[in-house]
Amino acid sequence: MRSNKGRDTKPEVALRRAVHAMGLRYRVSARPLPNTRRTADMVFTRAKVAVFLDGCFWHGCPEHHTVAVTNAEFWAEKVRRTRERDGETDRLLSDAGWVPVRVWEHEDPRDAAERVAEQVKARV
Repeated sequence: MRSNKGRDTKPEVALRRAVHAMGLRYRVSARPLPNTRRTADMVFTRAKVAVFLDGCFWHGCPEHHTVAVTNAEFWAEKVRRTRERDGETDRLLSDAGWVPVRVWEHEDPRDAAERVAEQVKARV
């Protein structure tokens, strides 16, 4: 578990580069809501857009999630709780006037960057 990075993963860096190339500036690994212990991968404070890049295994991607062979019950419960927390985070952000954007790690960074840019530009 120690080797699993909390930030600066290859998909995250690729997405940040694509968004930066579009001329957008953001905060990295920041809390959009100060009273909530939830960190977004990219935060556009002025536009109130929070971007989360979700890993296919950890967040239960409907296309690429694989069932763990060892300790399957534990991992299934862990992924279920993660998805539940993601939904709660999205609700908290929406209630506070933010737009949460979820990106899967397998998505093309340029396509995801376009989605992010649309949300940011619509709110500035």
